[in-house]
Amino acid sequence: MTNYELFAEGLLQAITLIVLILGLVGLLVPIFPGLTVMWLATLVYALIEAAAGKMAAIDWVLFSLITLLMLGGNVIDNIIIARHMRDREIPWSSILLGYAAGVVASLFFTPLIGLVASPLGLFAAELMRLRNRDAAFASTKAYMTGWGWSLGARIAIGILMLGLWMLWAWM
Repeated sequence: MTNYELFAEGLLQAITLIVLILGLVGLLVPIFPGLTVMWLATLVYALIEAAAGKMAAIDWVLFSLITLLMLGGNVIDNIIIARHMRDREIPWSSILLGYAAGVVASLFFTPLIGLVASPLGLFAAELMRLRNRDAAFASTKAYMTGWGWSLGARIAIGILMLGLWMLWAWM
């Protein structure tokens, strides 16, 4: 392997690792598709490695596992949050209003404002619906609990995706 090839390989791995870490940190922001960003980084890595003829069968297996984790993680995220809210019998209209508040705030301000706007939007919708502050707070607490469990699941999946890529790239 020439110095140029070694440098290019190191640069590709460094850029991929940086994007993977950014995707992992991005999981803290509810509307940021961190798992998808991580998967896209591994896809680009796989395509470049395949073009260079460096993808072995085990590499494709690891990429396939990363793909399945990304798909499962994106689905389980919504299932966990929705289950916690639906257990409290929160209607879809309130849930969608909370999500919309988070998305709009994230687009026009910052994602951190979206973190606050989403539960506040849900609280406002539930307060208007129930006309009871304690009940609206309980609904918001269910959302936050679901989000917390979902965050934990996404971070665990993201760490596993990162570990599989490291095994693939440095094995």
